[in-house]
Amino acid sequence: MAHLSYVAHINCALKPASQRSPLVLDLFAGCGGLSLGFEAQGFETIGFEQDGDGCATYEKNLAGVCVRTTLTTETPLPLPSVVIGGPPCQPFSVIGKQAGIADVRDGFPIFISAINRLQPDIWLFENVRGLFYRNKEYLEIILNELRRLNYVVEVRLLNAVDYGVPQNRERVVVVGHRGHFCFPETLPRDLSAGEAIADTASVAPPGSKFLTESMDKYVAAYEKASCCVRPRDLHLDKPARTLTCRNLAGATSDMQRIRLPDGRRRRLLLQEALRLQSFPDWFEVQGNETSRFNQIGNAVPPLMAFHLAGSIRAYLDTTGRLTMDEIKARRPPIQLALL
Repeated sequence: MAHLSYVAHINCALKPASQRSPLVLDLFAGCGGLSLGFEAQGFETIGFEQDGDGCATYEKNLAGVCVRTTLTTETPLPLPSVVIGGPPCQPFSVIGKQAGIADVRDGFPIFISAINRLQPDIWLFENVRGLFYRNKEYLEIILNELRRLNYVVEVRLLNAVDYGVPQNRERVVVVGHRGHFCFPETLPRDLSAGEAIADTASVAPPGSKFLTESMDKYVAAYEKASCCVRPRDLHLDKPARTLTCRNLAGATSDMQRIRLPDGRRRRLLLQEALRLQSFPDWFEVQGNETSRFNQIGNAVPPLMAFHLAGSIRAYLDTTGRLTMDEIKARRPPIQLALL
C-alpha cells in the first residue's frame, strides 16, 4: 500500500540518533516537533516549555530532557551551539486579533534575550505567516534587533508540503548565522493525505466522533456563505489543509473531518492528525483529548524540522565563517522575501 512507504519513512527516519551532539536549546518547545527533527539529525536537545502535558510528551518520546518553566528574559540557560524555537504564535495568527507586540503572550523579547546572552553559532525560529501581514513592521523590528547581534538573518515563507509533509502548512522561518547557510531544497512532489492515512480514512474505529445532523447543516450554511467551491472535508487525493488547535480540538464549522463512503462525516482521529503532521506512529502524546489535539495543532511538523536540521548540520560542518566586518556589510534594510 502506498501509505506504508510514508509511514515506514517517518517511523524510521525520525528516531533519535544514538550519538548526539552538539547541543540545541528548544525554546517554547511544546511537545517537541522541532526537537524531534533535530534529534533525528544527531543533535542533543534540551526543551523549555511551560505546559505540563507538552513537557510530558517531550520526555516520553525524545532522548533529551524538557525543563518545565515559564521562560523570561533572565531565565538561566546552558551554552548551546544552536538555539531553536517557536515563540507563541497567537499574537500573530491571521484568525486572531494580531495584537503582536501588545499581546502578553509575545515570546520574541525572550528569544532575542537568549540569543544575545548565549551567542550560539546559528539559531532558528518559526512562526505563523501572519507575521507578514498586520505585524510586518514588528517583524522588521525583531529582525533588526537580531541583526544587531552580528548575525546574517535570512527569512523565508516555507510550506511543510514541500518537505514531505502531507499538509499545506505555511510558516515563516527565520535563520541567523555567521557563514553560508542554505535552506533545504524542496522535494519533487506533494504527498497526499490519502498516502498518509489510507489504512483508516474509509473506516470508523471505535471511539470515532461523528458530525450530527445539525452540525452538518451548520457546516453547509458556513460553506455556502463563504462561497466554498469544494467542501472542506479532508480530500485524500491532495495534501490536507493546515491543522490547527482550532480545527482539531474544537467543534467548529472549520473542523478537520473525513467523509466516509456511507456519507457520514467524522472528526479526525488522534493518530490521523499525528500522521498528517508527520509524527511517527510510535510517538505518544500525553494529556486529555483536548490537550493532545492542541499539542499536535501547535507543533512544527517533525519531517520539516528534520530537513531544516540537516541544513544546520551541514552549516556547522563547514568552515569559512564570515568576519564581523563582513556581517556588518550585509546589513542593508531588511527585505522580506516570500520564497
